[in-house]
Amino acid sequence: MKAKKKNKLKIALIIIAVIIIIIFAAGMTITSYLMGQNFSRGDYADPRYTADYYYEHYREDYPRIEVSFQSGGNKLKGFIYGGDNDKGLLVFAHGIGGGHEDYMKTLIWFVDKGWRVFGYDATGSGHSEGSGTRGLPQSALDLNAALDYIENDESLNEFPVFLMGHSWGGYAVTAVLNFDHEIAGSVSIAGYDDPMNMISEFADGMMGDSSAAYPFMWIYNKVLYWNYSDLSAVDGINSSDVPVMIIHGTGDGTIGYDRSAIIAQRDRITNPNVQYLTLDEMHSTMFNAKESREYSDELNMEYERLYEQYNGEIPDSVKEEFYAAADKDRLNIPNGEFLEHIEKFYDDILDGQK
Repeated sequence: MKAKKKNKLKIALIIIAVIIIIIFAAGMTITSYLMGQNFSRGDYADPRYTADYYYEHYREDYPRIEVSFQSGGNKLKGFIYGGDNDKGLLVFAHGIGGGHEDYMKTLIWFVDKGWRVFGYDATGSGHSEGSGTRGLPQSALDLNAALDYIENDESLNEFPVFLMGHSWGGYAVTAVLNFDHEIAGSVSIAGYDDPMNMISEFADGMMGDSSAAYPFMWIYNKVLYWNYSDLSAVDGINSSDVPVMIIHGTGDGTIGYDRSAIIAQRDRITNPNVQYLTLDEMHSTMFNAKESREYSDELNMEYERLYEQYNGEIPDSVKEEFYAAADKDRLNIPNGEFLEHIEKFYDDILDGQK
């Protein structure tokens, strides 16, 4: 009898172990698939189907120098604008899903103000290598690689280095302060603090409650990035006395102002040289002048009417005609008032160095 009971217990334990293994394997397979989908390549839009200006529009008046540098197993492309400017070197980190050219009007604004600008496309983005963007810590690792390149380039390392980033890049320009670089000042726009908190917020938006999926997401992130999986923006800010400006919009539906945003962690920030700027904006609208935002709303309404007219299947020829008719000059006006806040922050640092 005892032998039979032991045998039954052994079988039960084996069955439970097999079930656990199956659940774990299924959970990791689903998580890996979803992560791959959400961190796919961020390529530039087809110019026929966008009203945004990319570099081609500015090429004649703003020549650029192309460089490349290694980040992990991928070669990334960087571009130097305003090669004769000497006010300082502004290094820009872009958001996920595109590249630095998605911010051309902003970068050109700084070039016109006398800044030498270093824009680059992160892993799996724009002109750079990579089958995908990999994950949330990746932007900080790519910026670290870009700064390593700059520090070894004699045409760039003579200037004080300032950072500016948005979203994925807003995290990068603060998390990179955990590394050993000489940074004069950094501006984070709509950045998140911690990769796992941000992943959870995003997953909650998809599932309602992602707590059951959290262990699988944590393992995936840890296996992919190991020591850098929990690289924190707040830790970077607190690791030095580098002046930092944290900017976030209360209407941000992508990185919650009161949840994953760096600005939500202000009680944990001990660096005395941090400034905060809260805007009544959504995730990306602060880069566009008021006139451009209003016109963008008009275009979006027109596009929605087309979407309904064609039951969600707008013919390519109709889309091309729609974007060709758009007033692109009106849509691509930089928000000078907003950017002046940032430049004043940089200028005050430069004045303090004299």
